[in-house]
Amino acid sequence: MVQITDTHLGCQEGETLLGVDTDRSLASVLSLLRSERAAPDLLLVTGDVSNNGHRTAYQRLLACVQGMATRCAWLPGNHDERELMRDTGDDWLVQRIDCGPWQILLLDSSVPDQVGGSLSQPQLDALRAALVAQPQQYALVCLHHHVLPIGCDWLDEQVVDNREAFFDLITQFPQVRAVISGHVHQQSDREHRGVRVLTTPSTCVQFAPHSADFAVDTLNPGYRWLELHPDGRIDSGVSRVSGVDFKVDTQASGY
Repeated sequence: MVQITDTHLGCQEGETLLGVDTDRSLASVLSLLRSERAAPDLLLVTGDVSNNGHRTAYQRLLACVQGMATRCAWLPGNHDERELMRDTGDDWLVQRIDCGPWQILLLDSSVPDQVGGSLSQPQLDALRAALVAQPQQYALVCLHHHVLPIGCDWLDEQVVDNREAFFDLITQFPQVRAVISGHVHQQSDREHRGVRVLTTPSTCVQFAPHSADFAVDTLNPGYRWLELHPDGRIDSGVSRVSGVDFKVDTQASGY
C-alpha cells in the first residue's frame, strides 16, 4: 500500500501554497509513485486533500489517481469538509478495510473550526469494536493528526489532544502494529508504548523539523510506501521527487 497526504489542492488547478503549485507537486509525486509502485493494493490519502474544503479539489484528486491502485481511501483533515468528501467519493470514506491478515482502520481526528486534532468518543468506541471483533487480524490505524509530539513547538500545539486515551486503548490489543498520519508535513518513524508511529511528507510544502515557530523546509515532496506482511511485520519508507525545482517561500510565517 501507499500513502499520500496533505495535498492542499486549491479551488482551481494551478493555485499555490507558499509559492508551490500544489497540483504540479502532486502530479510529480504521483508520477514517481507510478514509476516505483505499479498498481498498489491500496492508495490511502490521510487528509488536507483540499486547502479550503473545495469540492473541485476533491474532484481533481479523484481524477488524478484514477486507476492507480486496486482500492483508494481517504480521511478528512482540518482543512477538509467531510460532507463534501462524502458527496464526491463516498466509497472512499470508510472506517475499515479488510486486507486478509490485516485490517486498516481509518479515524477522523478533525474538529470543526479547529486546527488541532482530537478523537471523539464515538471514534474511540468504533476503534475498540473493530479490534475486539477481529483479534486474529493485525491492525494499522490511520488518521490525519499526529499522535506524538514531533519536536516542533508550533505543530505540537495541534497534536491529538486525547492521545494518551488513544494509546491506552490500542495498547490493550497487541495486534495493533502501527499508526500512520499526516498533518506535520515531514517524515518520522518512532515507537511509543510498543507501537510503531509513522508520519509522512506532504505532496506539496514541507515543514522544517525541530522549529519553535512556523518554518518551511526545502526538501522535495514525497509519499510513503508500506508492505504489510502476513506475520505482522511492516516494511516502510519514504520516496521523494528528485530533479524538479519547487520554489517554496522560505520566509513565510504561516498560511
